[in-house]
Amino acid sequence: MMADSKKFRASFITFVLHSYLVLVALSQTEATNRGQCQDGTYKHEGRECCLCAAGLHLEQHCSTNLTQGKCKACPSEMYKSHPTSEVHCEPCTSCSQQNANLMEAEPCTPGKDRKCRCKEDHYCDSVVETCTLCQPCTKCGAEGIKADCTATSNRVCNDKIQEGNHNAGTIAAITVTIVIIVLAAIAALIWKKKEAWKRKQTAQQSNGNAADPERQPLRVPDVDLQPHMSDIAEVIGWKVMQDVAMRSSIPDTTIESCQLDQPNNSQEQTRQLLKIFAEIQGRGASEKLVEILENSGRRRTAEKVVDILHVAARSNLPA
Repeated sequence: MMADSKKFRASFITFVLHSYLVLVALSQTEATNRGQCQDGTYKHEGRECCLCAAGLHLEQHCSTNLTQGKCKACPSEMYKSHPTSEVHCEPCTSCSQQNANLMEAEPCTPGKDRKCRCKEDHYCDSVVETCTLCQPCTKCGAEGIKADCTATSNRVCNDKIQEGNHNAGTIAAITVTIVIIVLAAIAALIWKKKEAWKRKQTAQQSNGNAADPERQPLRVPDVDLQPHMSDIAEVIGWKVMQDVAMRSSIPDTTIESCQLDQPNNSQEQTRQLLKIFAEIQGRGASEKLVEILENSGRRRTAEKVVDILHVAARSNLPA
């Protein structure tokens, strides 16, 4: 009986050691295979597949774990600047939009987007790196140039020489001063009444907003719109984006230019106009977009945009 017990114990220890060695071998094999995916991996139907390199898009997923699926080069006027598992490439930026005053600086390649720059005697004061709308430089007359036009700043002219009767100028200055003082007094009175009304309204609204989540302002994360414009454009749609542009004082010619550049493609029209809106608004573009949507009675659309931005913000957090 003692001999059988010792034999069973020895067999059990042998089985445990064998199982441990098998697990070690499998983990080493998986680590070796993982090194084959130079651009990283993604998950599909329980398998881990290698990402397609920059300049390519996915055509067919891998059939076995940690192997490369079928990738294909981006077609003409399309690009992908980073490894991906997406099935479509991004459309290249156009430098030929009507009234945009742009020209090509660097061509579009499968792995890199086209870069544009302003035409001669034009400038762009956008806060983002990529400019989509250049303005003509100011032309100076006889007063001469104080600071010339650059790629990012307008031309500054010298002060114009004032001519006319000095007495008339003095009288005009006195008159303007009196008018300003009167207007300032009226404005101060109106401001005081308005502030009192605001305090009353705020007190009333604070009670209502505490019980009604629909009236509370949305919390917008500080996320760059640029990488997520396709998703946001799909949620907003052309009609709503057109209304947002008009409410933010984007010229009608610019809105019409987006329509003409992408006929019969409302999503691309929306994406292009959203890109111009983001450049004009700068870092506060996300918050401004959500604010305009809420103020125009599109709370549900604003919530969808905020959801996209929250997902993006979480994905940018360090692991």
